[in-house]
Amino acid sequence: MNTTRSEAQIITRSQFRKDILCGLQARPKYLQAKYFYDHQGDLLFQQIMEMPEYYLTNAEMEIFSKQSTAIADLISRDKSAFDLIELGAGDATKSVHLLRELMAGELEFSYLPIDISANVISNLEDQLPNLLPGLDIKGLNGDYFEMLDKGIALSNRRKVVLFMGANIGNMEFKEAKSFCSMLSASLSKGDLLIIGFDLKKNPKQILAAYNDAQGITAAFNLNLLHRINKELDADFNLQNFEHYPCYDPDSGACKSFLISLKEQVVHIGAQNQIHFEANEPVFMEISQKYSLQEIEAMAMATGFHFVSQFFDENKYLVDAVWVVD
Repeated sequence: MNTTRSEAQIITRSQFRKDILCGLQARPKYLQAKYFYDHQGDLLFQQIMEMPEYYLTNAEMEIFSKQSTAIADLISRDKSAFDLIELGAGDATKSVHLLRELMAGELEFSYLPIDISANVISNLEDQLPNLLPGLDIKGLNGDYFEMLDKGIALSNRRKVVLFMGANIGNMEFKEAKSFCSMLSASLSKGDLLIIGFDLKKNPKQILAAYNDAQGITAAFNLNLLHRINKELDADFNLQNFEHYPCYDPDSGACKSFLISLKEQVVHIGAQNQIHFEANEPVFMEISQKYSLQEIEAMAMATGFHFVSQFFDENKYLVDAVWVVD
């Protein structure tokens, strides 16, 4: 039976409620970062990427604006047709450089952007064909692996997967390893993965990227509470919570929390009450940083082997190219 749009919205909201309650009733409390991206969250993240402190966007933009020809040449060593699948495509302002190079080479390929945000996918499908006439694009809205399986099933072509923006850093190390193992298991021998890692660097520089002077990152985290209020009939008072980031240069884990500034009770709908202690943290997200040695070990441990790597001028970030064994 086909699911209507209204039914899909009900299912989505039901899952949203389930995940939010699960996280806030846990000890310690947490919220899932994938829910940051409603319409307002998308806008705030666009602002984050433009902040002077947020070096990641410019670093990877430099790689793709200056080295897309080399990346396209690497992809096209095998002259066969392929599907370019991008996990967490966002606004595609970086990948558009690669798409342009691939089209200039007259390669036969389809672009399948995947994103949790329906707004993002709608914008890509509307705007990219105007920017890149003739681009074969099919957007996929949903969770990574569900949509990856759907994308893989669309054709028998070889697959090239993009996972940029250092999004692998949004996972704990063990989760990232499991994620990469699942990727290699989903793909076929010889398929490529181009994956971005934020590299370990000066701790002050890293922390500033998640604690900007304008407070945009704080607003981005607090917006999830606003979304819960709006979509789940909750009564969070955003002034009762404060954004708190921290970075451990040894492990490479940069974590963000919302701190409850007072003892309080928050209602989610008519049936659920969540009690917060004064100074109680709610874990929001992690931004894991890696050494080159850790990246190479990750590839070997998860069913890939190293092909190449592309750095920005300052070596803040690396886009590694792995092939499925």
